[in-house]
Amino acid sequence: MRLLGIETSCDETAAAVIDGHVASDGTPSGRILSNIVLSQKDHAAFGGVVPEIAARAHVMAIDSVIMTAMKQAAIEQADLEFTALDAIAVSSGPGLIGGLIVGLMGAKALALAHDLPFLGINHLEGHALTARLSDGLAYPYLLLLVSGGHSQILLVSGLGRYDRLGSTIDDALGEAFDKTAKLLGLGYPGGPAVERAALGGDADRFRFPMPLRGKMPPNFSFSGLKTAVRQQAGELLKSGHLSDQDVADLCASFQKTVAAIVEDRLIRAWELAMQRADLQAVLMGQPLPLVVAGGVAANMVLRTHLTQLADRLGTRIVTPPLNLCGDNGAMIAWAGLERFSAGESHDFSLAPRARWPLDMKAPTMIGHGRAGAKV
Repeated sequence: MRLLGIETSCDETAAAVIDGHVASDGTPSGRILSNIVLSQKDHAAFGGVVPEIAARAHVMAIDSVIMTAMKQAAIEQADLEFTALDAIAVSSGPGLIGGLIVGLMGAKALALAHDLPFLGINHLEGHALTARLSDGLAYPYLLLLVSGGHSQILLVSGLGRYDRLGSTIDDALGEAFDKTAKLLGLGYPGGPAVERAALGGDADRFRFPMPLRGKMPPNFSFSGLKTAVRQQAGELLKSGHLSDQDVADLCASFQKTVAAIVEDRLIRAWELAMQRADLQAVLMGQPLPLVVAGGVAANMVLRTHLTQLADRLGTRIVTPPLNLCGDNGAMIAWAGLERFSAGESHDFSLAPRARWPLDMKAPTMIGHGRAGAKV
């Protein structure tokens, strides 16, 4: 099947065309024919995404991004036109409501004009299933989903079968990177900026707190870490100014702490998963794969730490290619293909959803972090 995927949930206007299938035994096989991502630059001056600016930028860009994706796909498949598609998939939540409306209305218009089935996809499910597109991964697997708006650990047992084992009780990890970068004057987006600055830094210079370390359930808390970085920067400023080396050391120490926090939370989640008799029956002695997805999964320090963790746990780690870590249309198209293969589609009454958890059974996480051990 061939699907067009459209993604406008935050500040990337993206579209992609994929073809592939899911075999009767659940084995996935997919190929990306095009994957166009236009990242908005207008938010840098504000240190974060401004919803109104993002929505207007999506309106201006979405037509050209979709047509570029279709033209690029046609190079791979000469007969590829809209009428050659099997369906259109679009992220319909969670995310910024203005951006979601733009993508959703565009997808509905195309589906109506070309008489194509239409699917509204959970943006988080796009991230959750990316490893099946990129690596042909079978269910089940343990998923660490870390992005600008979400930080959670889920057991993925099948399409639509998501058990949340842990989540953030305050800030998402990507948000912590963004705010740290803003504090240190590194610009936006914060993740790549902090990672670049940390390259020349001493990761052992500062010792930052690790909230919730060793605690169950394996939830995250990053607000205390952000506060500690701000306080340390304030102490350094008392001597006059932050030197480039100070900034590099702060970033490197922050990254080291983040990696240690995530590693600890994953170990606890792994312990929880291994206690499940239903999972053990499915695995039949095989190791449970570890998948890292979302924009923060592109961080190489985090990838290195988690690769080492997977080795210690005796399992494999799957991290999608860097171009599939951030928001993109290919992940939406693939999630749409999986849903469409299962016989699903939507009518044009589908509305966008600003909030849409993967695990609908899990309670809302509200709380405050507690200071923990130091790295």
